[in-house]
Amino acid sequence: METVFTRILAGEIPAAIVHRDARVFAFMDAGQLNPGHVLVATCEPYATLLDMDEDLAAELMRLAHRVARAVQAAFQPAGLTLLQANRPAGWQTVPHAHIHVLPRHEDDGVGLIWPRKDPGIEVLRAYAARIRLD
Repeated sequence: METVFTRILAGEIPAAIVHRDARVFAFMDAGQLNPGHVLVATCEPYATLLDMDEDLAAELMRLAHRVARAVQAAFQPAGLTLLQANRPAGWQTVPHAHIHVLPRHEDDGVGLIWPRKDPGIEVLRAYAARIRLD
């Protein structure tokens, strides 16, 4: 599957690469939310986090952690948001698994809100009972 990210890896699209190894890479988002906005992605084009194995997911998060620490040191943002979205209904816009490392500042114009629902403890327990970890 070809994606904009695989095209970046192939050198077909110019990019400012922060890190690259055999399985994961990081590069500056061309649409900078704030200075220091980095995307961390898998080299293989897995559509979502759910499509990769646990080891690769851990590698992806390890690199996101390293990048977040480096962005904090380089840009000194007031906060950081790490965002990983899956499928369009989950806000994913590029069908290639990735994590945004977003430097944040007060009043930077970014919003991430949703209506809070309080179903009660018994409903929460029923939801928890449905979730089985492998």
